[in-house]
Amino acid sequence: MKQYKVGVVGATGMVGQRFVTLLENHPWFKLTAVAASSRSAGKTYEEAVGSRWMMQTPMPESVRSMVVLDASHVEEVAAQVDFVFCAVNMKKDEIKALEEAYARAECPVVSNNSAHRFTPDVPMVVPEINADHVNIIPAQRKRLGTKRGFIAVKSNCSLQSYVPALHPLMKDYGVTKCLVCTYQAISGAGKNFDTFPEILDNVIPYIGGEEEKSEQEPLKLWGHIEGDRIVNAEKPSITAQCLRVPVSDGHMGAVFVSFEKKPTKEEILKAWKEFRGPAQELELPSAPKQFLHYFEENDRPQPKLDRMIENGMAVSIGRLREDTQYDYKFVCLSHNTLRGAAGGGVLLAELLAVKGYFD
Repeated sequence: MKQYKVGVVGATGMVGQRFVTLLENHPWFKLTAVAASSRSAGKTYEEAVGSRWMMQTPMPESVRSMVVLDASHVEEVAAQVDFVFCAVNMKKDEIKALEEAYARAECPVVSNNSAHRFTPDVPMVVPEINADHVNIIPAQRKRLGTKRGFIAVKSNCSLQSYVPALHPLMKDYGVTKCLVCTYQAISGAGKNFDTFPEILDNVIPYIGGEEEKSEQEPLKLWGHIEGDRIVNAEKPSITAQCLRVPVSDGHMGAVFVSFEKKPTKEEILKAWKEFRGPAQELELPSAPKQFLHYFEENDRPQPKLDRMIENGMAVSIGRLREDTQYDYKFVCLSHNTLRGAAGGGVLLAELLAVKGYFD
């Protein structure tokens, strides 16, 4: 695979920082541009981030002295890269306009933002689940009037824990309904314990917009391409509650699920163990070898112990048992800034690279 020049738009925020760390030694992608708001533009990356570096690993040497570009100077940024990752903190309509401006400048965008997740011709992809949705890109390019430029997005971090566990069960057993309660880490709000003191000894039972995303986005993932748009799946019906908990990293889901044809516990465990998606079959650099890990212990998975399995790109599952109201219940866990955010974005970019969309 050839090496692509990559930019990070929104590079000074928490997810942007995570992109920067993941690109440090990437075999296919070389970070050549960082962009942020006009407040940071013109400073070195080290000066712009200052004391707000939130990663546990040191800032990569290769990026410290890189001069931050103004993210709104689209042509200037686009001229230096083959594509960009976008993780900006702006109003939704502003994000939509910015990402479309990059696409129209013939600079593909791999977005961590929610603004374009329900644009009908923008693929929202988890590479293990719906890699075929990238096939909508030619229709999007036709609408935008571009040859290279397009937008692809990754899904919300909250559903990355439970949707991968449901997916291998859909075809043979027909998931009809799902109830999920998510317990979400503070890094999902772009915070750590120093900047979020009110979370200590506390649980906050509301995360703006999160429940709607958790209920609706899976239906796009499980949808299909029809003409020049992605049509959402009609089922399963999903209801969600999302809570913010005092955990640094790792979103947990407590899942209740019913089926058209109820599988045995052994059949569920076998489906999880044997599941491989396109990311594994294509051997993408960031893909976990084993996507779904099941724990037999009653007290696992736990964020502190299990969020970094397979470099934070795997999903952990435990406590599968029959339920009195649904068919089964279980818990699951994913790393929200790796699998759920920047890592999922890098994996999506690897899929797009293999499929030739950056050429």
